[in-house]
Amino acid sequence: MAELILDARNGTGESPVWHVGEQTLYWVDIPGKAIHRWSPSQGHRHWATAEMPACIAATATPGRWLAGMETGLFALQLQDDGQVRAERLAAVQHGAPAMRFNDGRCDRQGRFWAGTMCLDMAAAIRAGAWYRYGTGDTALPAQLTDFIVPNGLAFSPDGRTMYLSDSHPQVQSIWAFDYDTASGTPSNRRLFVDMTALPGRPDGAAIDVDGCYWICGNDAGLVHRFTPNGRLDKSLAVPVKKPAMCAFGGPRLDTLYVTSIRPGGDLSDQPLAGGVFALTPGTQGIAEPAFAT
Repeated sequence: MAELILDARNGTGESPVWHVGEQTLYWVDIPGKAIHRWSPSQGHRHWATAEMPACIAATATPGRWLAGMETGLFALQLQDDGQVRAERLAAVQHGAPAMRFNDGRCDRQGRFWAGTMCLDMAAAIRAGAWYRYGTGDTALPAQLTDFIVPNGLAFSPDGRTMYLSDSHPQVQSIWAFDYDTASGTPSNRRLFVDMTALPGRPDGAAIDVDGCYWICGNDAGLVHRFTPNGRLDKSLAVPVKKPAMCAFGGPRLDTLYVTSIRPGGDLSDQPLAGGVFALTPGTQGIAEPAFAT
């Protein structure tokens, strides 16, 4: 049973990250240009950003986050007065006009990976790419290309398998790669799951301690768990059609938090769209790596 944590009404709630040190959940609302924070003890607050934030990762500095936005990767300092101090770390050379970052996170070694997409998803332009950013980097060369809506990034518990997806209705696939943890290089791309025959498009993802891959089934109101061999193990329901991304959190990392999208139009059948929910998945997650500064 899904529990409503916050009726956030996010246009596109994405990139939930459980900050273990703070025991606090962070996430973004992409079109709302905001970073949100919630905890049982402190409640909810948010910070406005100048560009659309799409994916975030914590750093070792309190209140400082790495974010993939519209024009590049930024260091964001969330200040006590509600302001955000932004420093662009690396610009991105988009493959087409009107693009932004989308899904992203750190690998187990603390390198930041993030994918880009065109704002007009319906145009189905394969200009999306995945970029890797490490300490000291100033440029962002594309590492993987030919994506419409890159999504579903996750790393196995040992860091040696990299997963990612393309959410576009024309693709709906999840791939696995061998991942060189020393160099941060993926290889041996293979199809992990073809979701065209399953409910929902593959959106944001998380990994549990057993190495199983959890991914939101956008349009289906489900979060799916796949075993490391790509078998569908279970599906958990949320009371909205468009769950966007999931993250393990809570004191024992045994709660699965799910952000969601609030589309336009009649929402009488899903009034909580855009909210943040908590599920009991029956397993534990792994603490999200911070960016290695």
